[in-house]
Amino acid sequence: MNEVFMGKKNKEQLRGMKKLPAKKWVAASLAGVLWIMPVLGSEGLPQWASGPASVAQAASSLNVTKLGEEVITSGAIMMKYKFTTVRSGKTATGLADVIRVDLNNPYVSLDVMTGKGGKLTTRQSTGGMAAETGAVAAVNGDYFNTGGEGAPIGGQVSGGVVVSTPSQLNGMYAFAVTKDRKPVIDQYSFEGLLTAEDGAQFPLAGINKGAYSPEDGSSTYSHANAAYIYTDAWTALERPKNSSTTPTEVLVENDIITQISADKALSMAVPKGAYILRTHGLGAQFVKNHLAVGQKLSSAYTLKSKSTQQELDPASLQMMIGGHTILVNDGKATSFSRSTSSIGGFRARTALGYSQSGQYVYVVAVEDNANSAGMSLTELQNFMANIGVWKGMNLDGGGSTTMVDRPLAETSATLTFNTEYGTEQRSIVNGLGVYTSAPKGEVKGIKISGSTVLLIGQKATYSLKGYDTYYNPIDVAAGNPSWTASNGSVTVNGGEATAVKAGTATIKAASGAASASTEVTVLGGENLSSLTVGTATAPLTPGASVSVPVTALAENGASLTVPPASLKWELVGFKGSVQDGKLTVDSVDPGVTTGYAIARYDGFSTAVVLSAAASTPWENFENVSYPIAFTSNVNGVTGTAGVVAGSAEKAGSKVLSLSYDMTAGSGKMYAYAQLNGTSGKNIPAAATSMSLDVMGDMSLNWLRAEVVDGSGKISYIDLAKVIDWNGWKSLSIDLSGSGIKFPAALKRLYVVNVEEGQDERAKTGTVAFDNISFVMPSLSSEAGLPKGTAAMSIGSKSITVNGAKKAIDVAPIVKDASTYVPIKVVLDAFGGSAAWDKNTKKIMVLRGAKALDLTVNKKEFVLNGKRQTAEVAPLILQGRTLVPLRLVSEQLGLTVKWEQKTKTVTIES
Repeated sequence: MNEVFMGKKNKEQLRGMKKLPAKKWVAASLAGVLWIMPVLGSEGLPQWASGPASVAQAASSLNVTKLGEEVITSGAIMMKYKFTTVRSGKTATGLADVIRVDLNNPYVSLDVMTGKGGKLTTRQSTGGMAAETGAVAAVNGDYFNTGGEGAPIGGQVSGGVVVSTPSQLNGMYAFAVTKDRKPVIDQYSFEGLLTAEDGAQFPLAGINKGAYSPEDGSSTYSHANAAYIYTDAWTALERPKNSSTTPTEVLVENDIITQISADKALSMAVPKGAYILRTHGLGAQFVKNHLAVGQKLSSAYTLKSKSTQQELDPASLQMMIGGHTILVNDGKATSFSRSTSSIGGFRARTALGYSQSGQYVYVVAVEDNANSAGMSLTELQNFMANIGVWKGMNLDGGGSTTMVDRPLAETSATLTFNTEYGTEQRSIVNGLGVYTSAPKGEVKGIKISGSTVLLIGQKATYSLKGYDTYYNPIDVAAGNPSWTASNGSVTVNGGEATAVKAGTATIKAASGAASASTEVTVLGGENLSSLTVGTATAPLTPGASVSVPVTALAENGASLTVPPASLKWELVGFKGSVQDGKLTVDSVDPGVTTGYAIARYDGFSTAVVLSAAASTPWENFENVSYPIAFTSNVNGVTGTAGVVAGSAEKAGSKVLSLSYDMTAGSGKMYAYAQLNGTSGKNIPAAATSMSLDVMGDMSLNWLRAEVVDGSGKISYIDLAKVIDWNGWKSLSIDLSGSGIKFPAALKRLYVVNVEEGQDERAKTGTVAFDNISFVMPSLSSEAGLPKGTAAMSIGSKSITVNGAKKAIDVAPIVKDASTYVPIKVVLDAFGGSAAWDKNTKKIMVLRGAKALDLTVNKKEFVLNGKRQTAEVAPLILQGRTLVPLRLVSEQLGLTVKWEQKTKTVTIES
């Protein structure tokens, strides 16, 4: 009977195999996210011949420049590169970040990080895993099935213990470091044997694997007629899900069988130090015929190189992480070992490689964000060869690409660059961490940490941080450092600085014999290019209250939040107040239909325009003509979205219903009701608030809306942090501080089930929406302004407005080919007001939704908080302030025409 399960060849393979440790199964492993899963059969057959021709073409156009480097810890440095290439005749540039690890340095090491708590089937961001494990730098790792439990596709080893075995897929490479600190990149297969107490043997197919379709032709399903081991590193109760097989499971503790469950899974997690043998078909028959409770069961395994057929004892490895195709071999770009069609394009990339000497490991991350154009795999090959990689392979990329590193003297790793999602990090199954074991050294240097740009009135805290001879952080604060600041732009007291006036100051700190300094620039109004309020419009209604956070954009591109104490507010047309970033209307002046809240920072102004506004019905779902669809971010999440007949208090009307079932999903799960395809439904004007009726399901999930503007920028609106009610409820949401740029479109209404505390929230439910309205003050801010035509002639003290001639006290003049008039003449005819500040020689012009700030003898002007430049400037002539007619009129939305023969100016609105 033994021969049925194990032939002679397989018996001989038992020699030299590693016995499976019974109590050492921990997951400290490697990570990634599989975009195109072999499990789903989407990567197709290997493309053995792809690569060389395109590689040669790309090599000549890829130029690489090293921008700089910084030590992370003894034995690891961060290097930043800029690359330039030509794509379709156009130049593209980007950035790549490379951590070089010196394996000759005894204090630095590489290891795998796994999910949460070092366990498989959990997911966490790269930064989260780094913080949890104490890594000084880290990068995302292996591919994985996004719809699966959360286990890597490739092999995974930590400290000589196999955490997960390689899948039977073609062309998949792995990176490893041996315990004698030698790097290896190769393809590996897994071979294992189970031996019963009676001597019967059966092949062990793998350890801690999700379900997939092997590419060896042996079976349609990975777990059919097979036996797999699941250790306590596997936290999911399904082993695995979607396996298309019914299991027989065996619990083994200290090499002794303690439970057998025939034709059904054991309803338990794997106990610590034990493992569950999961079998099916022939594997289950082996259990039935040869295993019994109380008997011994032993296991043995080995890894084997697919290229050399040599066996590799996992106990000899410090770590191993799986990847994808090989990229570089013998210092040159090489043919892809696997089809790359489904992971092509110019994306963020992650890769691993090592130098010809084996001394250096290169951890590579290519940026794809506002500063970098991403890379193709072919470009990545050539980049790696350019920086010294002798052999290298691809890791998971795209939205998964994430790198964190610990800046010098800091105590924790932070995001090295923005991901494809900005500062958001995708939750993944594993990652590669860089660790230091260096002892505490002597102080080598100190540095001041804190903001280098401040606004007047802003307070900032600075800290003195040090690093030792191993470039690891060391506490220097105990020495009670002394602080000083130069030139009066900044005052400093015990590390807290206050910006007093515009200028550049040097902050110095000393601790014992060590000292450090940093330059801090305090921005004045002249240093700003724009001043933006979080909401540009607001309702001019007593009792109305909106958030008015103000952001300053410096001429050097720095963006800062302006402290409320740094602003001076002037209210025009109404009584009210601005406190702690909130504008409140107490009363409206008689006859006023448009008001202004003018914010000034060191002479630079911006304004909120207030106008009478009522709630505008936007969608009641009674006559919907656009498509509504259900979508999700996870394959396992199902549901429906559409317009249905209302019930209870909504009987007789129609509502938008969103039903969801997330029981087959994992991680952070979304259930979307998507409006009008990918474009959404238009919100025509700036909205300060939103109201809607929502039918809750007491699921305790998070309820949100997604809005996209014309540039494609996405904003998220929290409708309810927790759905903690049943039945219908009216919600009102303040949009005034949302930063949404209108016109925009409401794209999705959706439910979110976040990972933290998922056991407390329902994974199934139904919510509904009705009567969505917006308050859009900007629709009425221009209402009531006079319309018509006005004409003036040079030298004539009269103006004709809509056919009626009126006298004016100052005639228009021409100076330097520009026509100048008193601004009052224009505003009397077309509405608006002007205010003169004799101290600053500024003129603030308000008309409709426009706030125009002019300065005598300066060509620069500020319109609605943005600095611009004109060809001419306002001037003072014979004691009267005159403004350039064309500049002012056109900026206020008027049209100016010039008749040369009669020297007549015509203004139209």
